[in-house]
Amino acid sequence: MLIAITIGTLIGATAGYAGTTVDHALMRVTDLFLSLPGLPLLLLIAYLFRDPLTKRLGPEAGIFILVVAIIGGLRWMPVARLVRAQFLSLREKEFVEAARGLGVPAIRQVIRHILPNALGPVIVVATIDVAAAIIAESSLSFLGLGFPLDIPTWGRILFDAKDNLDFAPHWALFPGAAIFLTVLSINYIGDGLRDALDPRKVLQK
Repeated sequence: MLIAITIGTLIGATAGYAGTTVDHALMRVTDLFLSLPGLPLLLLIAYLFRDPLTKRLGPEAGIFILVVAIIGGLRWMPVARLVRAQFLSLREKEFVEAARGLGVPAIRQVIRHILPNALGPVIVVATIDVAAAIIAESSLSFLGLGFPLDIPTWGRILFDAKDNLDFAPHWALFPGAAIFLTVLSINYIGDGLRDALDPRKVLQK
């Protein structure tokens, strides 16, 4: 999800700080990507590029790069919209106006003053996106477009278990429970990081 967070933060920060024409153009691009159907597009890209990448890079490296790239490339839009909203709000605050009045360069205003105060919500969204990425990879593996057959993943285990539900339902229960507990744990980690990195709480201490 580093790909999604990086792309979304760059686009959202640029749109939120620049405003006007740049903001409108970047947000229309974001709306365009948001309007695309997620899972069908994910399956289509995986189907089209799976064989070329596996032939060039090998089955393990090729599928890994493909899964990471398509999941990260299709998950940056919520991060961009959230970062943009945070920047639109924070750029009008008194401490940013003071920095601007002192002649602080725009890039320093963004990195030193605005971005640290916008990280809390971004971290929460990033953790939710990590959970969504786990579910997306499991969906790809369950549908046969993920990692090769000899690489065990939770989605692949669910795929193998679907034909044995009559006499061994626990084969599907354990990987499903592992996905559920992992997603839940990541969400709790995100809440803790948000509280720990909130500049207002740090100042209160």
